[in-house]
Amino acid sequence: MATVTIVNYGLGNVHAFANIYHRLNIDVAIIDDAAGLAAAERLILPGVGAFDWAMTRLNVSGLRDALDHAVVEKGVPVLGVCVGMQMMALSSDEGTEAGLGWIDARVARLEAPDAHRYPLPHMGWNDVRPRSSDSLFTGIEAPRYYFLHSYYFVPEREEDVLATASYGGDFTAAIRKGNIIGTQFHPEKSHQWGIDLLRNFAKI
Repeated sequence: MATVTIVNYGLGNVHAFANIYHRLNIDVAIIDDAAGLAAAERLILPGVGAFDWAMTRLNVSGLRDALDHAVVEKGVPVLGVCVGMQMMALSSDEGTEAGLGWIDARVARLEAPDAHRYPLPHMGWNDVRPRSSDSLFTGIEAPRYYFLHSYYFVPEREEDVLATASYGGDFTAAIRKGNIIGTQFHPEKSHQWGIDLLRNFAKI
């Protein structure tokens, strides 16, 4: 099975992902330089916090060009998590920085009809509904994942939506466009459902 490389640009639960892969006996590497990306076979792009801060950290890390080359030109499978997924869009209503632009999408603020019943951020466990038999969810029954976010991914193409969830209305919970995959939820915090998903990603 291919080695999973976690992109360490200063944000995200890097060691939580690594610990899961160690327990699964899947080779994992944490890299913080462009040279490490050159040999990557599978990539995880974590992210927490605000969109602009995450993009700024990535842009000054020296990893941006190598990451684009690996994902866009070489077609290396990549899993963006939470803000890591949002960074794959063109832009976000949360800030002014440009996103990676790997998917024709924007990031919008969650707007529930009842703010008292659905306060922001959306935090906690929620059911996830895969839209297809994509290999990311193979063997995962009644998937349920941990979320922590106030913004969500809005792709221009419906076919890029891999799974949805509901919080005062439906929103995109996972996306996929070829080798580019993202989850709004945190698999590294989602017990067996998350472990199974991360194992599936390593097989893609």
